[in-house]
Amino acid sequence: MTDTQAKNIYFLGIGGIGMSAIARYYLLEGVRVGGYDRTETALTRALASEGADIHYENDPARIAAPFRNPDDTLVVYTPAIPHDHAETAWFRSRGFRMLKRSEILGVLAADKYVMAVAGTHGKTTTTTLTAWLNHVAGGGGSAFLGGISKNFDSNFVHGPGRRLAVEADEFDRSFLQLWPDAAVITSADADHLDIYGTHEELRRTFARFAGQIKPGGTLIIKRGVELPIANRDIRTYTYACDAEADFRATGLEVQPDGTYRFDIVCPDRTIPDCRLGIPGRVNVENAVAAVALLWVAGFDEAKLREGLETFRGVKRRFDFHINTPELIYMDDYAHHPEELRAALSSVRGMFPGRKITAVFQPHLYTRTRDFHRGFAQALSLADEVLLVPIYPAREEPIEGVSSDMIAELLTVPHHTVPLEHIAFETEKARPDILITFGAGNIENYTGEIARRLRERPKK
Repeated sequence: MTDTQAKNIYFLGIGGIGMSAIARYYLLEGVRVGGYDRTETALTRALASEGADIHYENDPARIAAPFRNPDDTLVVYTPAIPHDHAETAWFRSRGFRMLKRSEILGVLAADKYVMAVAGTHGKTTTTTLTAWLNHVAGGGGSAFLGGISKNFDSNFVHGPGRRLAVEADEFDRSFLQLWPDAAVITSADADHLDIYGTHEELRRTFARFAGQIKPGGTLIIKRGVELPIANRDIRTYTYACDAEADFRATGLEVQPDGTYRFDIVCPDRTIPDCRLGIPGRVNVENAVAAVALLWVAGFDEAKLREGLETFRGVKRRFDFHINTPELIYMDDYAHHPEELRAALSSVRGMFPGRKITAVFQPHLYTRTRDFHRGFAQALSLADEVLLVPIYPAREEPIEGVSSDMIAELLTVPHHTVPLEHIAFETEKARPDILITFGAGNIENYTGEIARRLRERPKK
C-alpha cells in the first residue's frame, strides 16, 4: 500500500483546516475517509455531508470497521493531537502506517508544479488568491488552502494541470516537507516560540525552507524580510506595496467601499488599472505576491485583471458581515501582533476619521505570555478594545497568564468581558466600525453579533 493509494484513510483531527483539505482530496479521489475530532463544527458537518465518517468521542471503540485493518488503512494525524490520545495509541499499538499531515501533503505535492506561500502572517489570503488567479488566468490547477475560499467555497481546489498552490505552514516545521518550484515568504516575525524557542531559530528554519526550492526555481520575498538564505541555485525577487521592489503596487487609489485601484509593476512590464475585489491595503500587498507567482509560472494578463477584481477573499479574513454607510462589522482571523497591526492600519486607511472598536480573543497561553506587549501596542491603534479570555486550543493554562496582561498595557479605553456576553457587550458599545479578531471560537459568535447590530435601534 502506497501513501497515495490507500483504500481507507483515517484522520486524527479531521476538522482542522489543513487536515480537512486533504480529507476532501481523498474523498474526491474515491477513497473511504473517516476521522475523529474533539468538537463538531460547520467544517466537520460539511465533510460528513461529502461522505466522511466522523465521530467526536476519543474512543477506539468508535473507530468504524473499515478503518480497523492496518493492511489497507493509512492514518494521518495533526501535531495538535496529544501523544496520550487514546485513538492514537490504539493505532500505534497495532502497527498502522501513520503520517503527519505535513508528510502526506509532501507526498501529494511530489509530482506537481508547487507554488508555496510561507510566512507568519499573510499566507492564507496570498495562497487563496494564487489559486483563484491560476483558475482564472493561469490555465487551472489545484490548491490546499489554510482557509475557506469564498470563490471556491472550500479549502481544497481540484483543477486541471500540474500547478498546485499550497499554504506552507511553519507550525511544527511542517513546511520542510515541501520542495517548491516557486515560493513566497510574506514574513518571518517571531511566532510559535513554544516550537522554535527563539526568533533566530525560526528565521533559520524559514531559510531552510527557501533552501528547498528546486534548482532553477524562484523565491519571492517581501521587501525588508531578512533571512540567511544560502540557496544559490534559484532566482530571488522582492515584492512590496507602494515601495521599491521587483514587484510592487503603485498609484493606489482607495474606493468608497475600501477596495483599491492600482498598477502592478513587474520586472518586464506594468499591469495597469488593477482592482482587487476585497478591501484593505494589506491585501494589495498580498495580491502583489500572488501576481508574482503567476508571473513566474505564466498568465493571461487580461484575465489576471479579471481574477483580481472577482476575488472574494477568504472566510474570516477581512470578512464583512455588515457594510453600510452607518455601520461596518468585519471579522478577521488575526492572532499575532503584526497581523493585528496590519489589519487595524488598513482599516484606518479605508475609513479615515471613523471610530474603530476592536474585539480580541487571544489564542494560546504561550503566545499571550510571549507577545502581550505587542498585542497591547497593536490593539491600541483602535479607539476602543473589548478583550475576552484566552482560547487555549491545545494548551493547558499557565499560572498568571490571562487577557489581563494585555489589558494592563492598553492605552485606549477597554474592558474585559466573558465570551458568552460578547454579542450583548458589542451592541452596548454602539460601534461605528467593529472588528472581531482571533483564531479561536470567537467565530461562533459572529452571527449573533451581526444580528444584534442590524436590529439595534437607530440613534
